Amino acid sequence: MEIIRPPLAERMRPTSLDHYIGQKHLVGPGAVIRRMIETGRINSFILWGPPGVGKTTLARIIAEQTQVPFHTLSAVTSGVKDVREVLDRCTAESRSLFAKGRPILFIDEIHRFNKSQQDSLLGAVERGTVTLIGATTENPSFEVIRPLLSRSQVYVLQPLDEEGLQTLLDRAIAEDKVLSERTVEVRQTAALFRYAGGDARKLLNILDLLEQSTPDDEPIIIDDEVVTERLQENPAAYDRQGEMHYDIISAFIKSVRGSDPDAAIYWLARMVAGGEDPKFIARRLVILAAEDIGLANPNALLLANATFDALAKIGWPEGRIILAECTIYLATSPKSNSAYLSIDAALAEVQQSGNLPVPLHLRNAPTSLMKDLGYGVQYKYAHDYPGHYVDQQYLPDALADRHLWNPCPNAAEQRLASHLASLKNK
Repeated sequence: MEIIRPPLAERMRPTSLDHYIGQKHLVGPGAVIRRMIETGRINSFILWGPPGVGKTTLARIIAEQTQVPFHTLSAVTSGVKDVREVLDRCTAESRSLFAKGRPILFIDEIHRFNKSQQDSLLGAVERGTVTLIGATTENPSFEVIRPLLSRSQVYVLQPLDEEGLQTLLDRAIAEDKVLSERTVEVRQTAALFRYAGGDARKLLNILDLLEQSTPDDEPIIIDDEVVTERLQENPAAYDRQGEMHYDIISAFIKSVRGSDPDAAIYWLARMVAGGEDPKFIARRLVILAAEDIGLANPNALLLANATFDALAKIGWPEGRIILAECTIYLATSPKSNSAYLSIDAALAEVQQSGNLPVPLHLRNAPTSLMKDLGYGVQYKYAHDYPGHYVDQQYLPDALADRHLWNPCPNAAEQRLASHLASLKNK
């Protein structure tokens, strides 16, 4: 009888932070989640990141190292009844005299929970009956209800970089019981890492495929040609749709940004044919309109937002036409990233200069005491002056001459810049 062994990804699942690869900003020395584990005080949070970066593994490590009861639900298969049953068990465990801490409830793909399912979690999280750890590949701002989001911190996980993938490869070859007994020749890793796409599970699945498709008496060869050949023969082995998700949306965004409507509509068609969530595409179009078209054509943001609303009203498959119209419009629009650059410059300035005081003449003065202290004194009301403009300082004193918005050389922004210049000249 053949012994069925677990997949390599499951065999290599880390059980401690020492073996966890990546996410140093969260689990490295002094990082926030490591400090939680070391102190034993775990707060509710949501892990947001692409597939295969260790969201589920991290939740299990936390439960293992804090020695608290650990419950898991999948949003794909669980309903409100399942949530309530688990919460009842958690309530009983938290009240036990032998309780070491609040039970952890891990919900995978929490973005798939509807509003009523998410509402059912609120009471337990608010009372501290349970520590909620959610995992999602979608932006929690759109997919998690605001009351639950306000009670949870969001931590962003990043795809594994090349160094992390190399560490994972070396560790699998050296430590896995099956691979360590085989001869493995690593000649090239470019194709392996490209197909993995920052996904640890995908890399291990590819290794599993290479091992299983190589006779026991032959060495396992890892080079670009072999990896490409084996994966083309076994497309399902590495979750092709998951891999292409990030590559195709990247190509779509860059095609719109690069003013190539033909390429943009092609990548849109690839997403539509592949079953991509239309809301995901619509959200990207809204972001593109603000980040890459911006002030060069402010109507782009209006159209992208209207596209998002119309998609919800019209549904599928007709919604593809609405997405196509918006995609072509954005791709053929003049481009500007001045708004994107200006907010990043302003955030960098705030980070560097801290909480600079608001100039007295700009402060609100709702009480007589504040007025006596000079709040609002000498403020000039712009509408009282010709052209509805008067020269006065609006930035903090330390930044009086700082320029954070720099108009791009397009017709729309040059008109805005000329308008501001004419006001100052007058």
